[in-house]
Amino acid sequence: MQIAQATSENARAVAEIHVAAWRAAYRSIVPDDYLASLSIERREAKWSECIAAGDPTLLVAKKAGVVQGWLSFGKCRDIGSHKSEAEVWAIYVSPTAWSTGVGHLFWLRAKELMLEKGFKSCSLWVFPQNERAIKFYRSIGFAHDGAAAKNFELGGVLLQEVRFVSQFSC
Repeated sequence: MQIAQATSENARAVAEIHVAAWRAAYRSIVPDDYLASLSIERREAKWSECIAAGDPTLLVAKKAGVVQGWLSFGKCRDIGSHKSEAEVWAIYVSPTAWSTGVGHLFWLRAKELMLEKGFKSCSLWVFPQNERAIKFYRSIGFAHDGAAAKNFELGGVLLQEVRFVSQFSC
């Protein structure tokens, strides 16, 4: 498995995995109509812009030249966050590659890059119903920090995310 910075050639694969992972992981969380409306073309355009801008940092995992997943991270976007706090903005692995170790490899590489950039901790937001993701985040050292949940509307339904944090030890 090779973990590398995404290039413009990866935008389509990133978008395809983004849509497929959302549809598989959030089937019982996000409304079906919303999941059906996800557009690979719109996601590809968004990721092409992000790759060109270099923000957020976008890593891809490839096996035999085929993108298996991606992880994006940058400075924490929470109001009042400190410049030493990073955030995993998103991590998605193709459903066909779930439970193969891709996510763990992503985290190791992302954490290494975060430390190089001077970050001391990392947060992420997750649906509390996403038990599979929460189990994974706990396995790599994240814990729910007790912060207030974020509530937002998506597809006509009120949803909630909770924050998990990992403190880096050097």
